[in-house]
Amino acid sequence: MYEQISYEVADPIATIKLNRPKQLNAWTDQMAAEVKHAMAAAEQDESVVVIVLTGEGRGFCAGADLKGLQDLSTGKADRGRKSNGLKASPGNAEMHESFRGHYSYLMSLRKPVIAAINGPCAGMAMPISLCCDMRFASDRAIFTTAFAQRGLIAEWGISWTLSRLVGPAHAMDLILSARRVDAMEAERIGLVNKVYPHDELMPAVYAYAREMATRCSPASMAVMKRQIYQDMTESLAHANDDSLRLMRESFDRPDFEEGVRSFLEKRAPAFGRV
Repeated sequence: MYEQISYEVADPIATIKLNRPKQLNAWTDQMAAEVKHAMAAAEQDESVVVIVLTGEGRGFCAGADLKGLQDLSTGKADRGRKSNGLKASPGNAEMHESFRGHYSYLMSLRKPVIAAINGPCAGMAMPISLCCDMRFASDRAIFTTAFAQRGLIAEWGISWTLSRLVGPAHAMDLILSARRVDAMEAERIGLVNKVYPHDELMPAVYAYAREMATRCSPASMAVMKRQIYQDMTESLAHANDDSLRLMRESFDRPDFEEGVRSFLEKRAPAFGRV
C-alpha cells in the first residue's frame, strides 16, 4: 500500500517507519499522506495501544525533500497540496481544531505516539516530532530547525510547540540560530525525553511501549492525552472543573474496577482496548 513508509503491527505496538533511507528519509507530500493514513489505521486497530514513529537507515528525517524545496524557490512547484489517493482523518474530532492541523493532528490521536529519533532530525522533521507525545533519541541524533538558514520562518506551529516544550529562551535560540544540537543537549533542555546508545534505542522504546500497554488503561490514556494538550490553551479553573467531570465519568468505566481489583490482587491489569 505504501511507497515511502513501512507499517507494521506487533501487538500492542504499531511501527510507522519513514522509508527513503537514500534521501535520509526526506519528507514529501506523498510521505505525509502515507504517514497520516497509517496513523489512522493504527488508531482504528484495537490490537494497537502505542504508535512508534521512526526512520529507516541512519536518520530520522532530513526535513523537506530538496527537489521540492528547489521547485518552490524557483516558482516551478504547485504550492497547493497534491492529491495522492490516500484519504484519512485520524484523531479525536472532539478536540479543538488547532490540534487537528496538517501535523498537529498527531496530538489528537487517541493513542500515544512516540518518536524514536534514530539520527538527524532537521527542518520540518522538527515540528513533526514535536507533535508526537514523547521523543526518545539515539546518541547519534542531531537536531536543527534549519528554517532561518533557508530564508524561511518557524513552520508548522513550531513557535507554539517548541516554546512550550523547552521554554521561550531555548526556543528563540534553536529557531533563530538554526544551530545543530546534539542528543545530550537536546535531553538537557527537554527537547527529548531520554537518550539511549544507538543500538539500544529501539529495544528501549519498544520495552517502554509494552510496559505502558501492559500497565495503563488505553481509555484513560486517551482522555489524559486530550486533557494535557487542550488544557495548555485553557485556564487552571477550567482544567480543574473539567478533570472533576472526567473523574466522575471514569468511575463508571470497567477499567476503574479492573484497575483497583488488579492492584489489590497484585497482578497486571487486563484493560479493554480502544
